[in-house]
Amino acid sequence: AMLDPDRGLSLTIARVVQRLQGSSLHSQLERQARVSLHKPEIKLESLKEDIKDFLKTSGWEKKLQNAVYSELNVFPSPCHPAAPPEHIKEPLAYMRKAQGSWEKRILKSLNSMCTELNIPLAQKRPANEQKELLNKWNEMGTDEPDLSLFRPVYAPKDFLEVLMNLRNPNYENGEQPSFRNHLGLIQVPLKVKDIPELKEDFSELGLNIGQLGIDDSAQVPPEFFENEHVRVGQKVLAEQDSAAAQQYVRQGCPTALRADLWALILNISNQPEDILYYEQLKSNVIQHDLLVDSLIYKDVKLTASNDDYYFVFEDYLYQVLLCFSRDTSVLEHFTYSSATPPKSYIRGKLGMEEYAVFYPPNGVIPFHGFSMYVAPLCFLYHEPSKLYQIFREMYVRFFFRLHSISSHPSGIVSLCLLFETLLQTHLPQLFYHLREIGAQPLRISFKWMVRAFSGYLATDQLLLLWDRILGYNSLEILAVLAAAVFAFRAVNLMEVTSLAAAEAVLADLSTLKVMPLLQIFLFATVT
Repeated sequence: AMLDPDRGLSLTIARVVQRLQGSSLHSQLERQARVSLHKPEIKLESLKEDIKDFLKTSGWEKKLQNAVYSELNVFPSPCHPAAPPEHIKEPLAYMRKAQGSWEKRILKSLNSMCTELNIPLAQKRPANEQKELLNKWNEMGTDEPDLSLFRPVYAPKDFLEVLMNLRNPNYENGEQPSFRNHLGLIQVPLKVKDIPELKEDFSELGLNIGQLGIDDSAQVPPEFFENEHVRVGQKVLAEQDSAAAQQYVRQGCPTALRADLWALILNISNQPEDILYYEQLKSNVIQHDLLVDSLIYKDVKLTASNDDYYFVFEDYLYQVLLCFSRDTSVLEHFTYSSATPPKSYIRGKLGMEEYAVFYPPNGVIPFHGFSMYVAPLCFLYHEPSKLYQIFREMYVRFFFRLHSISSHPSGIVSLCLLFETLLQTHLPQLFYHLREIGAQPLRISFKWMVRAFSGYLATDQLLLLWDRILGYNSLEILAVLAAAVFAFRAVNLMEVTSLAAAEAVLADLSTLKVMPLLQIFLFATVT
């Protein structure tokens, strides 16, 4: 149900005001206003205007603007007031149902692991263990506990099987006229963009626009563009305006400015109260032992620890992910996510709501490869509480969409469909060839997209890609890049005769240059 624009706007304003009222920014603004009353330039007869001017010149107005901008970026535009809350989570009933049954499967897998291994979901650590963990907090990687009995709750390929079986019950097979020709693995009719629409959305990636990550642009000598771009970037940082920063990074971030620009876009300032909050999460990790701790540990060992780029950050990854699992503020994102946090009941109280707790406390059960969402951020942030906040914000804005079933344009289902549609439309021969030999392209690209390419691209290239995710506040670029990779390797792929051979052609993406691939695919493909 669409609202008339004015009504929608007033609802949005009401929601933002309500959300900001409880924030620490609100109390800081009140405090600043009170302090300003003692300043000589503030006159009683023009009190309201003078305080407004003071907040403007002292930079507080900018902070408020960024907070509002941040809210607008994260929360969906308001539904009709009469719409039930599950519509904000996911408008399509069959998607909600599919997500619900997938969650049941995950939970069953987790619970059976508990039973098999005879370990509780959560227990208090004995005092000596607490002390030991505190002492080795910065070198948890040196520990080699026996995790052979633990297995990831699920891996991307299990999730792909679920997505392949999604159907819209309102259509009997073959009754979807516009969709009948789609020969990919995803069989749900969602609207995805075509190349002309993507060109318009990603216009800043055009061939005649300076880009970081393009070495030999015909238009502008790269070093000239880079120097100028750095100068503009420093100005954007000095202005402290989130919206300007978001527009700026669409052309890429200079390495030296990236950490600050991302923090500005995500509105993360690492205040004393944020550092304190992180310390509280840490003490919670020290006191309680959760089953998910072993899953996190195992995931880091299986992924980042074996990665040439990321193994050095092993200790950071444990710290961030263990704290993340305890962070109840993450639960808030479930208001706009199709997922629902799993519940666990205190022993002997099954089904009694007053004895239900969310498990893990943040509501997110990690899967195989989850730690790769954090690993690239370790290159940019070396202070644990800041690294933590950046990751948490990236998760509740973007990454959660890569492992939940929804109809959102940045959700994994839409990304898969966008990827398959781009290939089928623009590289039909390649698409049919791979399909014929049983090497459906999505079987290969799915894991890249679920991980937002982390662990597949060289880090400098990955960061250029994530610049654009932040710049466009969208994950659609992941599907475009996946299609561009197939286009780039098309000649070799036309010669393969099996899935294994196709996988071998695409096994190593570490030499790829992201920006030229995206540019050529979007702006040089004949449409």
